[in-house]
Amino acid sequence: MNFTLPELEAFFEVTRLGSFTRAARILNMSQPALTVRIRHLEQALGVRLLDRTTRSVTLTQTGKEFFPSVERVLREVAVVVESAKDVADRRRRLVTVAAIPSLAATLLPRIVAAFQAEHPAVIVRLRDGVGQRVLNLVKSGEADFGIGSPTRRDAGLRITPLAMDPLCAVFPAGHTLEQRSTIRLEDLLTVPLILMDPGYTVRTLIDIAFESISQPVTPVHEAAYVPTALGLVGAGLGVAVLACSAADRTGIETGGLATRVIDHPMLVRHIAVIESATRSLSPAATQFLNTVSEVCQRQSA
Repeated sequence: MNFTLPELEAFFEVTRLGSFTRAARILNMSQPALTVRIRHLEQALGVRLLDRTTRSVTLTQTGKEFFPSVERVLREVAVVVESAKDVADRRRRLVTVAAIPSLAATLLPRIVAAFQAEHPAVIVRLRDGVGQRVLNLVKSGEADFGIGSPTRRDAGLRITPLAMDPLCAVFPAGHTLEQRSTIRLEDLLTVPLILMDPGYTVRTLIDIAFESISQPVTPVHEAAYVPTALGLVGAGLGVAVLACSAADRTGIETGGLATRVIDHPMLVRHIAVIESATRSLSPAATQFLNTVSEVCQRQSA
């Protein structure tokens, strides 16, 4: 049957109001256009639905039998439309952010809490993951945007610089390295190193830096999680190299550990906002991203 929803709506309003003139006004269309819709509907059904005179509009017997079905269909369509709007509205109010663990554990939770207190209708969902996972979440659309440290270009992503995050050495309090205000890369050649797994951007930076001085690095331990690396340091098993944002300063100090920034141009992690090159952010996601950018700018000022 080749008829349309607007034609059913036209038939419903004419029947409900008993007037083409009033129905055309409700539907915000001309009376001749409304007449065409009714005629198309009758032609598609192969029956006459309305008897029209100069003074009145009445239903034919077929029209009387057809009207309850039309009313039910339009009511069900309205329910479906309203439900779809609710789903779309919930999606517009949900912001999913993918972030590397160091930021997901320190900076972002505080920003999320403050943002949701100011915008209670918006739900911010945080998903953490190492470098490539953040990129994949953004590319697949599972995250609105990501915050990470990409080391390669990707035509499907838009990268915007956000902050600089130097790498630091973490060691037990009282270690000889504590006497230095900063540490050179060469100073780490004589100590057992605890490094993160190769999947971490930080590990990539470390490997490249050591290769630049023709000293490939071999760690005594590799950790998949920052707390593991800190636990190994606390047990006196070596010196960890982490991003300065990777561990809470207070936690390190109370745990009997100390940190020093490593003075080397390659050992700086570039934090960036990662967005899809083909998708636009929702207003809520844009608002949250602006908040993150403002906080990072204040901290770096």
